[in-house]
Order: sequence, then C-alpha cells, then structure tokens
Amino acid sequence: MILWFAGVSFAFVWLVFRSPALDYRLVMLGSILPVGELVFGGPRLLHTLVFAVALMGLVMLATQRRRLVRRRLISLPIGIMMHLVLDGIWARTSVFWWPFFGWSFDDSPLPELDRGWWSPVLEVVGVALCVWLWRHNSLGDSARRAKFRRDGQLDAVPERFG
Repeated sequence: MILWFAGVSFAFVWLVFRSPALDYRLVMLGSILPVGELVFGGPRLLHTLVFAVALMGLVMLATQRRRLVRRRLISLPIGIMMHLVLDGIWARTSVFWWPFFGWSFDDSPLPELDRGWWSPVLEVVGVALCVWLWRHNSLGDSARRAKFRRDGQLDAVPERFG
C-alpha cells in the first residue's frame, strides 16, 4: 500500500495548494512513513494526531523568519496528515486520539494491511494518479524531471486536463 498513499497524497496536495515552493517528495515520504510501523506490529505514534500536529508545530517554530525553508519542510507533516486521512485511522479512537484515551496501543494490525481485496484496487488508483501527475506536469521532459528530483518542486504548467 505504498503507491495509494504516495499517489493520492501527491495529487491531493498538488490540486489544493499548487505551490511551487512545496516539496512534493516530502509529501509523498510523509504519506508512506507511518507504514514503517509495520515493524512494531501495528499502528503506533506515527498514526496519531498528536504526532502530526507536534511535527507541524516543530516545523513552524524551527523555521521562523525562514519562509522558504518552512514552505518546503511543512510538506512532511502535511504528508503524514494525508496518511491519517487515507488509511482511516481516525476510526480507531484509541490510536488516532492517543494519549487522550489511554497511553497504551492495542495489538490491532495496521489499517493498510486490513483492507482485503481493496488493497490492489487502491494501489491501481495510486499508480493511475502518479501517471496522470507525471503527464500533466510534463515530467517526461528531462529538465523538469531533474528539477523535481533535485528539489521536489513543480513549475506551473498551462491548465489542461487529460
């Protein structure tokens, strides 16, 4: 369930913000980072609202008077928040609202692994969105692709859909 989170987060954040200063690589990284809690056997700190908000606050405090750095680094907590929305962890009160309903985490599996036959369908949606973004943002052009690889930014392209 990597491309579902990366593709949908990238597309949603790009469609909403259209910011040339956001680092879309960090949005995608943040959106898949909580999947790493697989090593703990279930959702933990990275699946909590407290973590996402604390990281956002840390970025805001650490980048005072450094507006461009802030616009780039804020992409990571945005990606993590997108993950929380996309995996439906908000439906698990004890994890999402941790520590407000108790300090312990249950042994439930990651929501990403608990989707059954929907998992491949969601991955295909993620792939389709990545392909659409690739084409729409002309990432086939080597200069645009190099800029995206270097700093995670997308230049504005003329409005067109397809």
